[in-house]
Amino acid sequence: MMNKDLKDSLELLDNELKKQGISRRDALKIAGLSSASFLMGGTELEASTTLQASDVKAKIVIVGGGLAGMSTAARLTNTLSNPDITVIEPNPQSVSYQPGNTLIASGIYTKDDVMYNTKDFTPNGVKVIQDIAVEFDPDNNQLTTKKGEVVTYDFLIIAAGLKLNFAAIKGLEEAGEAYTAGDASEVLKVFGDSGVSSIYMMDGAVATWQNMQKFVAEAKSGKQVKGVFTHPNTAIKCGGAPKKIMYLTNARLNEAGARANAELTFYPNGGTMFGVPEYHEAIVKQFQARDMKWNYNHNLTGVDLEKKIATFDHHWKEKGEYDKDLEEFSMVTKNENVEVPFDFLHITPPMKAPDEIGNSPLGSSKGYVPVNKETLQHVKYSNVFSLGDIAAVPMGKTGGSVRKQYKVAVDNIVAAMEAKPLTAKYAGYTVCPLITDIGKVMLAEFNWTKKPTPSFPLDPTQERYIWWLMKVYMLRPMTMYGMLSGKA
Repeated sequence: MMNKDLKDSLELLDNELKKQGISRRDALKIAGLSSASFLMGGTELEASTTLQASDVKAKIVIVGGGLAGMSTAARLTNTLSNPDITVIEPNPQSVSYQPGNTLIASGIYTKDDVMYNTKDFTPNGVKVIQDIAVEFDPDNNQLTTKKGEVVTYDFLIIAAGLKLNFAAIKGLEEAGEAYTAGDASEVLKVFGDSGVSSIYMMDGAVATWQNMQKFVAEAKSGKQVKGVFTHPNTAIKCGGAPKKIMYLTNARLNEAGARANAELTFYPNGGTMFGVPEYHEAIVKQFQARDMKWNYNHNLTGVDLEKKIATFDHHWKEKGEYDKDLEEFSMVTKNENVEVPFDFLHITPPMKAPDEIGNSPLGSSKGYVPVNKETLQHVKYSNVFSLGDIAAVPMGKTGGSVRKQYKVAVDNIVAAMEAKPLTAKYAGYTVCPLITDIGKVMLAEFNWTKKPTPSFPLDPTQERYIWWLMKVYMLRPMTMYGMLSGKA
């Protein structure tokens, strides 16, 4: 019997589809997303997720009990005849639907729609240690928790996610670091009533909606206001989110009839809107149509909360000296500080692996856990795997990426337990349902080829209402009750 929350979501979906004269089955057929068969019903789900039970035994420890960690635990539980699985996770509400943050920040979801109790999604038989792993000794197959407990393992899976490094921004040092689903009170205390927001924390998304409403009200009163949106110089989870919140701010301003009084500008560190050329070109056209501005090669380095000024490092390349041997000019990086006043500032903070992992023998010079990008096996320790945001995998830092990764990780872990070759391969699949308006989404699917890889016979660069329905009504229950069952 399906969870009541899932039934309620599907009822809302069916009602919305009925208004459009579309059945749920037809909608999913259009979507063409194989794992969406979960939403069709139990028999189709079971038919599409038959697993071969393995009698091999080993002690498996998973560091991180969020979506990636718990989905992996569930699938291992389904796959192994005698599972011995321990999850190390300090947060009693670690399980969350993070893609819903943009919808919280625009008044469509509430925090309760995306936050869940970890115990409600812990597979039967899986042990949870409510603590943090702080020391790693992979040569001896053990780790130590903050409370001093030594935990041994045969196989280790690292799925601890990323930390939000607000302290790296001058003026926000006291905000420190935070997790998306963790306590954001210190960060929000530092932000105060400055108009600074960040959807990358659950409570931050709630505060963003409050700040957005104030911003819209100011514009509606006739005041000329400035909205500034940033994208940092580090890898980030959900790379489309910095633009999604900008699109949604634009939508709420239009809804209030106040768009003409607001200037909205995007400041990305990079030189494009999106790493896939086709999606980059589509986004540029969407920005132009909405009179939304952008300035490439700007990295946020400081915020004056009192004066409401954001400082950016504007960087670019210029020709340097001519090298006679190479017969080419050297390229020199130039920099200048740019101060930008704001009324509403959305910060996408720099992100990094937790220091206890990034600086450990399992980390790397860039902090992330170095793995083979296809097998997800650690490059040095064959009994260690990693997936999700913390894994050093190109581009794969979305929930859609994890949906592919956790199946590959489980297949390869079981193969390693059975002393067989690792044949499962992650192909870099990533999906970003880019919200462009209330009621419109561009479903950007791609992989390491950096080419669109649509799952359906429709132009993937077009904004569509059907993808809005999928984003708002389908993906959350599919994630929470499909992936976290180890089946979708």
